[in-house]
Amino acid sequence: MRPSILNPLFAPINTLNGVGSRFEALLKNLCGSKIADLLWHLPSGIIDRRCNIPLRAAQNGQLWTGKVRVVEHITPHTRKQPYRVVVEDNSEQLILIFFKTFGDNLSKQLPIGSEKIISGKIEIFNRSLQMAHPDYIVDSAFPERMPLIETVYPLTAGITNKMLNKQISQALQNLPDFPEWLDERLIKQEKFSSFKQSLWQAHHPQKFDDLSPDTPSRCRLAYDELLANQLSLAIVRQRLKKQKGRSLSAAGNLKQKLLQNLPFDLTSAQKRAIAEIENDMQSDYRMLRLLQGDVGSGKTIVALITMLNAVECGCQAAIMAPTEILAQQHYESISVLCEKIGVKTALLTGSIKGKSRKQLLENLADGNIRILIGTHALFTEDVTFKDLAYIIVDEQHRFGVKQRLSLSQKGNLCDVLVMTATPIPRTLVLTQYGDMEYSKIDELPAGRKPVTTTVMPLTKIHDMIAALERRLKDGTQAYWVCPLVEESEKTDLSAATERFESLQKMLTSSVGLIHGKMKESDKNAVMEEFKNGKIRLLVSTTVIEVGVNVPAATIMIVEHAERFGLTQLHQLRGRIKRGNQASSCILMYGYPLSEIARQRLNTMKQTEDGFVIAEEDLKLRGGGEILGTRQSGFNNFRLADLSIHANLLQIAYKDAAMTINNDPELQSERGQNLRTLLYLFEQDEAIRTYKAG
Repeated sequence: MRPSILNPLFAPINTLNGVGSRFEALLKNLCGSKIADLLWHLPSGIIDRRCNIPLRAAQNGQLWTGKVRVVEHITPHTRKQPYRVVVEDNSEQLILIFFKTFGDNLSKQLPIGSEKIISGKIEIFNRSLQMAHPDYIVDSAFPERMPLIETVYPLTAGITNKMLNKQISQALQNLPDFPEWLDERLIKQEKFSSFKQSLWQAHHPQKFDDLSPDTPSRCRLAYDELLANQLSLAIVRQRLKKQKGRSLSAAGNLKQKLLQNLPFDLTSAQKRAIAEIENDMQSDYRMLRLLQGDVGSGKTIVALITMLNAVECGCQAAIMAPTEILAQQHYESISVLCEKIGVKTALLTGSIKGKSRKQLLENLADGNIRILIGTHALFTEDVTFKDLAYIIVDEQHRFGVKQRLSLSQKGNLCDVLVMTATPIPRTLVLTQYGDMEYSKIDELPAGRKPVTTTVMPLTKIHDMIAALERRLKDGTQAYWVCPLVEESEKTDLSAATERFESLQKMLTSSVGLIHGKMKESDKNAVMEEFKNGKIRLLVSTTVIEVGVNVPAATIMIVEHAERFGLTQLHQLRGRIKRGNQASSCILMYGYPLSEIARQRLNTMKQTEDGFVIAEEDLKLRGGGEILGTRQSGFNNFRLADLSIHANLLQIAYKDAAMTINNDPELQSERGQNLRTLLYLFEQDEAIRTYKAG
């Protein structure tokens, strides 16, 4: 049960005065349905109404606030003309302009001879001072009703800043006095106020500097949100570590046989990752580990060697890929090696049907198939393993904590390894994979040559195509990536289909086309022709971004590269780092080029280190974009900004780990208060996990 102290924050927005059904719908669209959502909607600016000078000194365009006396009402002759009210201070007259307004209302609001305090923008027209529709008109007897500093919020159509200020002010008045869940030493060290006071200060900035995310009040709010995130992940991690598994500890005979058949030596980073994974598999508890390695770092061989550990123990292993192309690719590389050492493998995708599928499922159920490779089709109801002990999920970095927990329930006390070639910044590893152990392959195999990256404008496209023709005739293969499948009315980007047709006419070499709207069988057929060299140039959308392995392809051309994210560009460049030949990446950009796009392209020229690129991408785009779209379970922080509050994340990580270590049941006074924090930031999944033990 959520602590009753939080009830005011979890009340529906429509419980606030003045929020009818129409306004409620607009607020839900802007920030959410609860009062807490309204309070997490932080300001983006301020309006300073403290300019109180004589009217005679006011400048055109200036925001002016002052006391005036109403002199005259000038009624319009036609509806098209505005209604005018003449006011004055002790120095000058000012004409207030009102369009589409009833004179009766203005006569009541601004009676002749009355004194008012007004605020709005001054405009000079025909040497006269004017103010169209003043922002505020306040009776001079109640000057406190004039907000001299007005907080500005991000808005949506139908909501004014004045309306939002009124509702947030009302919500802040209902805030309870929260128990203190932070450590006293941290509060003193960071000069934090209480949570309630920090929230109030964040919504009442007095100067522009108060809007900065690194003010003490904003940092306090960010830290609380990050601590809730880290504490919830620590609870899940604690439970997983307690989940009974089974020890998979083989003598290593299959591993040695495989190593003898490899045409290369493992890197020290691969050996380290294998040791970490095998250590987890040998323990009596369930493994849930993330294996992160840059493009071409050799994650697949690490996966195979660790699967052989399970196979030698008499169990089965499975590797799940996000696409049929990638699953087919894994099968081709793994099956060849497994055949040499007598381990039966199989490929299962949605396109395998009929007798072939039936026979495969029988062999799987009776244990003849030891390693199964496929797509998410691996986990449909009719797929039964005899004894599945180890699951590897490739390139599913979009899985959330909940999905990973459910995946680990498959098979018989399964160990789970999640692999990704998407370099993930340390901050995102902590916030998105904090429930998992973590291995990193940060070394490329010997002999890999660097890629030459060139940036050029699209105006030079014909020169580039001529150079490409010469390289293709010499036997080179290349990719040409376009960002869209077909023309959109909203953009001038070249469509992949149109580019394919134009290149077919301009080049003598064979050109192929692949995009996400094609059937899997058609995509596989095109990729097969590209792999065996029948197709020399492959025109594609970003469907080839992840995992595709054609070592002979050594040229990557990205059209409108300025429209891609850094991590995406890095993934595309990785397609031509598969072999030991020198390769080239040409990033072609269109005008106008934004400053962020310019920074991205410069970063691509300067480094090939995926982890450096990922950190830069986090600064430029934010975490949600790096890991994929928002529906993936990615934590969309409302108060914290990882590009600014990364240092606080590190503190929160250590704080959460120490708390769970010292007070695993959260029974101490601080532990009880931290439970309130978890509920406040809706870490319900962690709370349920915690209660389930």
